[in-house]
Amino acid sequence: MANHPIVHVDIPARDRATAAKFYGDLFGWQTHDHPEMDYTTFSDEGGPGGGFTTSGEPGKPLIYVATADIDASLAKAESLGGKIVQPKMEIPGVGWFGIFSDPTGNTIGLYTDRNQ
Repeated sequence: MANHPIVHVDIPARDRATAAKFYGDLFGWQTHDHPEMDYTTFSDEGGPGGGFTTSGEPGKPLIYVATADIDASLAKAESLGGKIVQPKMEIPGVGWFGIFSDPTGNTIGLYTDRNQ
């Protein structure tokens, strides 16, 4: 059976800098701003890491699950009653992601590292 751990979490924030400071002070997370992507990453020993994004709805974090084949996982999710929200898309220099919703309305991301 393939390994599908949670590898990344996006936390929506109206103000990325405020969120980064709050969680950095609270948990000691290391943060790095990526203004060209309107995104601030966070990391901590033992991960998974993630980022603060101004897209998405506050109060609804998005988790990403690792998969070796995003297209196959999206197709399987769809065959089981899910819906594709975002087809496979490249994150330049990093990897690929896709997003689906399950039959109960939860939205989950899929991720494949470029080095995989």
